[in-house]
Amino acid sequence: MNAEPTIDDSIDEAAAVVGSLWPIHSFVTSNPLSGFEDRPFDEAVRQAADLLGGRGYPEAETFRTALRRGRIDPERLRSELAAVGYDAAPETLLDRVADAADGGESDTDPARARVDRVLSKWLSAFLDEGNARWPMPDREAGFYAVFRAMAGHDGQIPDQGIVTDLPETPGEAIETVLAPYPVDQWKGVFEAELAALPGWAGFIKQRAADAGAWQSTHPITLKGYLATRLALLDAVGAAVEPADADPDPTPADEIAGAFLRAWEATYRESLVEAVAAEGRSRTDSDASERPDAQLVFCIDTRSEGIRRHVEAAGNYATDGYAGFFGIPMEYRGYDDAPVDACPPILDPQHRIVASPVDDETRERHDHRSGLREAAAEAVEALEANAAAAYGFVETAGSGYGLALAARTLVPDRVRDLFDAVAAPDEHEFCEPVVQHQHTYAGDLPVGLTTEEKVEYAATAFDLMGWTTFGRLVVFVGHASETTNNPHGSALDCGACAGNPGGPSARVLATVCNDPEVKAALRERGVDLPEDTVFLAAEHNTTTDEIDLYDDGVPESHAADLEQLRADLAVASENAAAERAASMGADRAAGADETARRAADWAETRPEWGLAGNAGFVIGPRDLTSDLDLDGRAFLHSYDWSTDPEGEALDAILAGPAVVTQWINAQYYFSTVDNAVYGGGSKVTHNPVGNVGVYQGNGGDLMTGLPSQSLTTPDGEPYHQPLRLSTVVHAPVERVERVLADREAVASLLDNDWLSLTVVDPTRDHRAFQYESDATWTPDPASATAPESQSPAVADD
Repeated sequence: MNAEPTIDDSIDEAAAVVGSLWPIHSFVTSNPLSGFEDRPFDEAVRQAADLLGGRGYPEAETFRTALRRGRIDPERLRSELAAVGYDAAPETLLDRVADAADGGESDTDPARARVDRVLSKWLSAFLDEGNARWPMPDREAGFYAVFRAMAGHDGQIPDQGIVTDLPETPGEAIETVLAPYPVDQWKGVFEAELAALPGWAGFIKQRAADAGAWQSTHPITLKGYLATRLALLDAVGAAVEPADADPDPTPADEIAGAFLRAWEATYRESLVEAVAAEGRSRTDSDASERPDAQLVFCIDTRSEGIRRHVEAAGNYATDGYAGFFGIPMEYRGYDDAPVDACPPILDPQHRIVASPVDDETRERHDHRSGLREAAAEAVEALEANAAAAYGFVETAGSGYGLALAARTLVPDRVRDLFDAVAAPDEHEFCEPVVQHQHTYAGDLPVGLTTEEKVEYAATAFDLMGWTTFGRLVVFVGHASETTNNPHGSALDCGACAGNPGGPSARVLATVCNDPEVKAALRERGVDLPEDTVFLAAEHNTTTDEIDLYDDGVPESHAADLEQLRADLAVASENAAAERAASMGADRAAGADETARRAADWAETRPEWGLAGNAGFVIGPRDLTSDLDLDGRAFLHSYDWSTDPEGEALDAILAGPAVVTQWINAQYYFSTVDNAVYGGGSKVTHNPVGNVGVYQGNGGDLMTGLPSQSLTTPDGEPYHQPLRLSTVVHAPVERVERVLADREAVASLLDNDWLSLTVVDPTRDHRAFQYESDATWTPDPASATAPESQSPAVADD
């Protein structure tokens, strides 16, 4: 007989219903339904809707707009609708979807709502990360212990039920409250209670898993959280019920699913057709010329536009690579706390520290930073002090008024002023300590051994298929610039866990410039010219400015560097004009408009972030270099001809393909139901505890992206909510071989969380669409493709 599941086992299984939520200061884009990815998409969104109350498909009006604007092919739509048994006119069917949505409201149990309010208050106080002036006492004892000790002092908690004499451990409390229920129902109860406040539950889940500094000092677990919640429910006499079984599909869901598939197919077929056509037009000499410089950008969709403009500005080649540049590290900047500078699917393997090398510049930085910090602390203290606040306002009011007016009316001028007096940036006086130090920071070794440096450099070259190197090779990280924006880190590098990508770029550049690394690479057969110099840069995705980190570039390359700098300025200006137009501004405003958006503290849409993302192309740059992909595609460089064993492709599908699917899923769900899966409106945001935002003055943490990051000012979706279409340029057989060893990626495909199309260079660039269980069909974009379900592919 199977043993009864333990409380811990049941909680671990139930925790899948809530997605992990990272602190807002280090925002990580992830699928809010990641725990449902082991089942088909249609089934997953039904179950999530039943548990969390969120809609799983776009609204009828969103489909109407897409249909009206030609984004959904009518023939493909008819085919998808017929496949699920519907032949009425699209408008009639969309009316059915709209009517079903209008009748879907349900009343909230007042007793459970009361528990939500009380619990949110306790969680916001306990989980505060340095924002509270008077923090909750005794947090080091843990959440459940603090609640047990102090609940009697909270007048909002009734003096009845188990809460009057809480057991010493959370396990005992759970067993007491759930004693009337069979053990096999406990998992269902835990699912329902975790889904009641999925934001807070997801934050606790991630914090406990991460086991970082705040968790180590002030521990909390889902077990302690559930014990507290069940005790509160018992105190107010609220019902405790297990979650329902899988609900049946509704006609509205079937219709919406058909519309979604038709919309996705219309976009995918257009993308595939363009990539396949470019592949057929290539010649072997296309990439033979040595560029003046190569620039490696993050695969981020915002890089697509600036790359086009850089390539148009001169003899430059650009490539795409994950923005952490392949080095899973914890990075500690100058005077900063350590941060994980790698995707959340990876654990950091090294600690890299920024070390000052220019005392004069460092002293200038320290002086200016110290003055600003001291002034900020003084103002904060005066504002918070009841005795001094009134006099402070009377004395400083007029000056504050002028400052507020300037920041509101001429934010770009204020930005220029602050830039003029700002402390020097870290990269101006620090270098990353890359050399192995034979010491540890916690469990992480500080620095990299020579062997590790060689492997990271070689992996980068292999994944991008490099055989030619320019005199300058620039690794370009990216960061955003906004003012008064709690979600600012959501606009930074997703591959760097919501942190800027410049430090990661700089570390790889330092690694590649190491003479020992260069020598070892040449011994491996890498044709690395003696005059190739590596450097780093950072792309400001709000303004499209590119800041070159030119430290260490020899005098022999000074002219190359100056020409590159001038050409990047032209590219940035043109990209900014394009970006301004995408924001609804006059294209001629260009850099002035993007600078204003970066500096304006009242701007709710400083930039679009990754809104619009819908495709991921894995292949040589010349497949897309002549295409304007409208900033909607992730682009990862890959050359199948230099990867005979498929190791590089395996790494891309196992890493970047999964991360881009996370990003895509969060944008999708934040768009289709912003109230449940998104971040709500910035207008009514209330930051709490430096960990997240409420919508209003309390309740659950918002889990996704704000509505202003997804919709235009008139409320129409800017982001088109489509699941990710991945296109790989490689032989089908090679992709099959990789997927056979990557069960997690194959599961995402089999369950329709993303799609995969292979453009096969060994078959005249014909396209094949992955269906399920490793079967393939000719994609409609490849009219000449054979009819075979599982094509035999020529040897590599």
